[in-house]
Amino acid sequence: MAKHEDLPIPVYSSLEPVYGHDSHLEEAQSRFDNLKSKFLEFFGHPPDVFARSPGRVNLIGEHIDYEGYSVLPMAIRPDTIIAIRKHDAGEAEKHLRIANVSDKYMMCTYPADPDQEIDLKNHRWGHYFICGYKGYYEYAKSKGVNVGEPVGLDVLIDGTVPTGSGLSSSSAFVCSSTIAIMAAFDANFPKKDIAQILCECERHIGTQSGGMDQAISVMAKTGFAELIDFNPIRATDVQLPAGGTFVIAHSLAESQKAVTAATNYNNRVVECRLAAIVLGIKLGMKPQEAISKVKTLSDVEGLCVSFASSRGSSDPVIAVKEFLKEEPFTTEDIEKIIEEDLPSVFSYSPTSLDVLKAAKHFKLYQRASHVYSEAKRVHAFKDAVSANLSEEDRLKKLGELMNDSHYSCSVLYECSCPELEELVKICRDNGALGARLTGAGWGGCAVALVKEGIVPRFIHNLKEQFFQTRIDKGVINKKDLGLYVFASKPSSGAAIFNF
Repeated sequence: MAKHEDLPIPVYSSLEPVYGHDSHLEEAQSRFDNLKSKFLEFFGHPPDVFARSPGRVNLIGEHIDYEGYSVLPMAIRPDTIIAIRKHDAGEAEKHLRIANVSDKYMMCTYPADPDQEIDLKNHRWGHYFICGYKGYYEYAKSKGVNVGEPVGLDVLIDGTVPTGSGLSSSSAFVCSSTIAIMAAFDANFPKKDIAQILCECERHIGTQSGGMDQAISVMAKTGFAELIDFNPIRATDVQLPAGGTFVIAHSLAESQKAVTAATNYNNRVVECRLAAIVLGIKLGMKPQEAISKVKTLSDVEGLCVSFASSRGSSDPVIAVKEFLKEEPFTTEDIEKIIEEDLPSVFSYSPTSLDVLKAAKHFKLYQRASHVYSEAKRVHAFKDAVSANLSEEDRLKKLGELMNDSHYSCSVLYECSCPELEELVKICRDNGALGARLTGAGWGGCAVALVKEGIVPRFIHNLKEQFFQTRIDKGVINKKDLGLYVFASKPSSGAAIFNF
């Protein structure tokens, strides 16, 4: 039997296989009906096909996918659905028209040109679709698929993943866009290939993404979290203990990942690369060899472990403590060690050069310590799920690992914010076994592990103690509260609907 990641995206003629048979199905049916009628209203034609991709919550393993380490997310119910129609070759208009069911987003029009550049200085919501558009054509070309002359596309989007929430609204959008384009061209590929294309797609928007969000959105299965490994991408089912539920709560601080990339997200990617190069040199590599060969902290983990073993340990953090000082490094400090100027090291990457222009210093010790310790926590989490312990003790262990992860993200990686700190504390004060920020951070959501029996009371207390003051101030509308705090079991992955 083919492995899960070798299978293509499933194609369904009804909504039940994805949305089940309860009230979620009615809600989904209403969304699809609305999407169809709006499509007709906007474009004067019905759509050819639909695609959906879910958001995700990362249970543990933050900011380590781009360092080559495994992560442990699950898909959630909120998703992005796309209706699409491919123009006939004879139709004169060669444009991509991208509309949204929400009045908040104006229609975007782009040329039907897969080689077009995305203007990163002029951020538009439709750029995420163009990421998928470019990615599809790049992949088709690499596989020798003849897609013919570019034609116009009509596209309508409906997303329920809150934007800037750290629940991967952007990746759900890019995933569903790419899969919708693929379906419009009557193509389908193995999930692992699509996950790889999607990871590269999103880099067109200017964030140096690691691949977790795209992999889980494509590979998720109902009822399972997934241990996602990279190089090559593969997914291993993780059955979570039945007595626990994950509650997701939005801090209401919006995480503008693409907009703040130079000082936040991409800054950390650059700091990790610099930490890895410096460790490589300190552990015996020649500077030029380290610069050319070392891309991630996982590339020098073996050297760090060898060093640690001479001290009676297998923990790579021993080498970090020995060779990376806790005080921030200046550009000059690093250039002296690596014997090259930083802009030439990163000359291949405009987004990294933006980081160098914005950065005053680099915290190499803290970033490397977080990555190595977080990578260990992912495997400890997976082991705890299947450990020969009572359910109570397994849940307790998972909660402790989540708490440790939050501390590391907050103190060592510095990707939290005051609202997330407040929300995590309220979660723990109200009985969460563990709570942590999830997603890129700097805003967005917290995820809390809560015993099944207390979920309704827990959510009620969060509403009272965190959300009510925001409702009173008009930050959010009370009727939208269900978008900002909800319980979730693992949901299913991307799908194509043909009906």
